Amino acid sequence: MDMATFTAEWLHCDQLSNYVARMVSHDRRDPVRHSNLLSSALNELLEMSFRSEANDGEFVCSFYRRQQIERVELTFPCPPEQRQFYKKSLLGLKADRALASYLNVITSDAASDAQAILLGLVVNYDAEIQIRDVDTGTLTFVVDLPLERLQN
Repeated sequence: MDMATFTAEWLHCDQLSNYVARMVSHDRRDPVRHSNLLSSALNELLEMSFRSEANDGEFVCSFYRRQQIERVELTFPCPPEQRQFYKKSLLGLKADRALASYLNVITSDAASDAQAILLGLVVNYDAEIQIRDVDTGTLTFVVDLPLERLQN
């Protein structure tokens, strides 16, 4: 999808996340639960790309499945300073520090929404997150979500 089309309407985040989650979740053990979890996680990622403030280029969202893991690859135009910010934010996502970092971020007025989103995915969804620089103007988030094994 063209990034300008995607960012033209805030509802695109919710509509896309709900539609895709239903399609991806139809054959899971508990499709409704799986769809709700995936839709929430995907909506958070889509909102981050929505806020990238870049309108030139393509927005691409791909899904892969291996056993109990759903992989979301989200590629979107992203300015250099924002790419650096995301890379730096990933350093605070280590599992042993994630909960403490998450609590610090959500109680701080100075923390960014992107930090809260990334840490929230790690803490609440047990996500593993990587970043790939596709080219000078594009960034890809690779997010593995083990939704089937989540207990709560």
